[in-house]
Amino acid sequence: MHFTWTEVPGFLARNWQELAGFVTGALCVWLLIRQNIWNWPIGIANNIVYVIVFYKSGLYADSGLQFVYMAIAFYGWWNWLYGGVNHSELKVNRTSAQGWLGYLAIAAISTGVLYWILRHTPSNVPLADGLTTALFLTAQYMMSRKLIENWWFWIVGDVLVIGLYIYKHLYLTSALYVVFLAMSIAGLMEWRRASRQVKAVAAGV
Repeated sequence: MHFTWTEVPGFLARNWQELAGFVTGALCVWLLIRQNIWNWPIGIANNIVYVIVFYKSGLYADSGLQFVYMAIAFYGWWNWLYGGVNHSELKVNRTSAQGWLGYLAIAAISTGVLYWILRHTPSNVPLADGLTTALFLTAQYMMSRKLIENWWFWIVGDVLVIGLYIYKHLYLTSALYVVFLAMSIAGLMEWRRASRQVKAVAAGV
């Protein structure tokens, strides 16, 4: 198929919902990297857009997940503001080895449950949809608690979902997740740096 740049405006006009998701999603992750509280309302707007986009594409778990994201976003919004010591602003922290195992178990069990549910829907990618949904849901909850390790769940999920969205012809969304992947790697590095600063301040260095 021959492509010309004159086709771009028409493509964007036909896929304006994906474009809105692209913009709000990229802005949300950029704000997350900077630990800016405004990531939460922007993220909620992104979730609303993708409820529609994913449902139209037959990605029913991803569509339904957006409602869970919104619920966690409201919790994360509050927790970032008041979840620290004496209801202060929450600081970046790490999970324990036991916590790691717990979050991995949550992701694995969620994958199994979602796969079983999605097998009884019109979805033609129940395992991929269930797995990426479980990874992102776990990551979102960890994000609401400002755990550094949340970025690893985003990174793995982003890698997997890029191929899934290409398969579903969601090209703008797939491109967005390439951006998300790069930003998640940057977020991991930035939050590690922030964690070292928090420890240095606590130690009086």
